[in-house]
Amino acid sequence: VQTAYPHPGVLGSRLWLARPNHALERMPFLRQHGRPIGYRYLTAQVQLSDVQTAYADEAGSAEMPSAGRPLTERLLTRLMMRGIVIAPLVLHTSVSSPDKHEPPVPEPYRVPTSTAQLVNATRARGGRVIAVGTTVVRALESVASPDGTVRGERGWTDLVIGPGRGVRVVDGLVSGLHEPEASHLLLLEAVAGCRPVKAAYDEAVAERYLWHEFGDSMLFLPARRDPGRRGTMR
Repeated sequence: VQTAYPHPGVLGSRLWLARPNHALERMPFLRQHGRPIGYRYLTAQVQLSDVQTAYADEAGSAEMPSAGRPLTERLLTRLMMRGIVIAPLVLHTSVSSPDKHEPPVPEPYRVPTSTAQLVNATRARGGRVIAVGTTVVRALESVASPDGTVRGERGWTDLVIGPGRGVRVVDGLVSGLHEPEASHLLLLEAVAGCRPVKAAYDEAVAERYLWHEFGDSMLFLPARRDPGRRGTMR
């Protein structure tokens, strides 16, 4: 494998695209020679088993979809026993973009038709759609029409969501603690509002919550925006 050129969507040369010298099976090659991304705050090498979610069943992400890490099989079972509907989709997380003014790297997604139907039915009966992770927000909002109707679709999303753009489908969000200058933070503000997000981060700093992919998690569950905006998966 040789490095080809810097990723066009990332500032500087922090990320490079690679090209194989000959035909190869990518996943077996990566399992043999690759290793999970680990950031400087970690004191030990991250193992592949450390970065899997309970519901992961398809290889493809560059980083752990960390918002789903706290959702163990036991917790998911308890949620379903309480009537919470779990609607699956596939989104391969790219490398996070912590640098100021750097947009998220495009990510491939697949929203099954059955999931789109569950989301639409939930919203129609006045339920709330809760996304597990900012990448799930991007996937759902990428396949939503202006009135919030979701369609089954697969593709790549480069959607940038912030307070100015807003959200059409998602009513709440489970997320870890991101760097304050990350583009993800603007997405949190689009879902929950600027003041609640600031209050949450102020408390996280004051109480010394843990950050990054193995840190603490938050549930943003804002009040309804208006009676006509139906939109938590239950």
